Amino acid sequence: QVQLVESGGGSVQAGGSLRLSCAASGYTYSSLCMGWFRQAPGKEREGVAAIDSDGSTSYADSVKGRFTISKDNAKNTLYLQMNSLKPEDTAMYYCAADLLFPLSLYGISKWGQGTQVTVSS
Repeated sequence: QVQLVESGGGSVQAGGSLRLSCAASGYTYSSLCMGWFRQAPGKEREGVAAIDSDGSTSYADSVKGRFTISKDNAKNTLYLQMNSLKPEDTAMYYCAADLLFPLSLYGISKWGQGTQVTVSS
């Protein structure tokens, strides 16, 4: 059974850091494109970062230079290191597996419960 479980969210002040984790079962991480998405209240869900099977990464312009996506294939875990957080990063963060296109919502049918990130000014 396919399952995604995100963790690591919390409340931080602007400039702080958080590290999100996504534990997945039912997937073979090494062969898939994985990604992080976020959704702020009243806004559409958007792609934040993605990492392909060859390790290549993609980032939304708004997080480039601040966020780093990585994965541990042996542990089937995806990470998102978030530094220099801004209030506009406040959102529910979700991971997704088997992306058809990096940062794209197209074709994604399975989501975890998400983890909340709140950044105060």
